[in-house]
Amino acid sequence: MLSKLLVFIVLVLAVWYGFKVMGRIQKQRARAEMEKARNPARVSAEDMVQCKACGVYVPAVGAMKCGRPGCPQG
Repeated sequence: MLSKLLVFIVLVLAVWYGFKVMGRIQKQRARAEMEKARNPARVSAEDMVQCKACGVYVPAVGAMKCGRPGCPQG
């Protein structure tokens, strides 16, 4: 009878500790998600120039031709 009670107590403590550990893991994940949302990845900016033929803004470096005659990009 006493051994069954001890086994039951050990099982209850193991389940309680498991839930405690899972709660900590969830808190860490939530904290990491909040930090990620608070500090999004920075996007680098590019200089843009206006195409004299069509008026569309294109990247200053590596722009492709717009297809119109007189397009200075390329």
